[in-house]
Amino acid sequence: MASVVITQNEQIEKAIAEALEQIDLKPLIGGKLVAVKPNDTWASAEDKTGVTQPDTLRAVLRHLKQFGPRELVVTGGAGAAETDEVFRVAGLMEVVEEEGATFFDHNCPPFESVELEYKPSADVKGPQKSVMVNPRVLEYETLIAVNQLKLHRTATVTLALKNIAMSYPAADYYGHPRSKQEHENEFYEDMHSFIAAMAKRFPIDLAITVGHPAMIASGPLGGHAVETGLVIASTDALAADVVGAKLLGFNVQAVRHLWEADRLGLGETDTGKMEFPIMKLRAAIEAFTEAAYGERLTFESA
Repeated sequence: MASVVITQNEQIEKAIAEALEQIDLKPLIGGKLVAVKPNDTWASAEDKTGVTQPDTLRAVLRHLKQFGPRELVVTGGAGAAETDEVFRVAGLMEVVEEEGATFFDHNCPPFESVELEYKPSADVKGPQKSVMVNPRVLEYETLIAVNQLKLHRTATVTLALKNIAMSYPAADYYGHPRSKQEHENEFYEDMHSFIAAMAKRFPIDLAITVGHPAMIASGPLGGHAVETGLVIASTDALAADVVGAKLLGFNVQAVRHLWEADRLGLGETDTGKMEFPIMKLRAAIEAFTEAAYGERLTFESA
């Protein structure tokens, strides 16, 4: 049974620590080359709401360091700007340096082609058969996705699977933003199938999704940012994404990349087969909707 830890605290550091204390991290972290991938799509001095916040990244890195990683890498690949610039503007680079981690921009060369696998049924054929990535991402022994809880105007939601899938394609190869298509790609033609295929090729070992802030109305940028203090954490990234989608009001069938990831056998999607050791799903939905909409909604019976 997949375990999904949900916590809430106005101090996000405490919410993250409480969530991660429920997960046996030693096997994932001890002696390993650990990569932490925050949300780093775009930020400016005026608007930093679309990316992982410095206190979030700091809390994650400090907790992970307790378990003795061989190397702790904060790996980034901004989709709409230069990665190091986003990190500096958002205050993330300062955290990386202060916590003694290594910064790596996987948008940069060299490039290596990686094949993608889709479910072999005739009705689901992914358009993007391979992707150019920096080969450093193939060396990571443990991949941790640190995500914002956000809506997305084309992917429906942007959580752990989306965070990795749309960041790993090397932007120095495909263009800044990648939609410029300096080299031909079909990431956006069938984004959902691509996200699912990337999740299979680059499995996420730990998903940490925070609503600090969450983004509703639209996204991944320019939506309405709301503070919720919520954290979702699980070693089943698909289960964590299903829970995040539930908070935003979507079932699995409404988010096609989650539905396709289920077909690929990448994790649990049935919330009835998940355990919630701290905050139950219904309570989390009530807490989220109260923060987001000013009303405690109870559209999930779990």
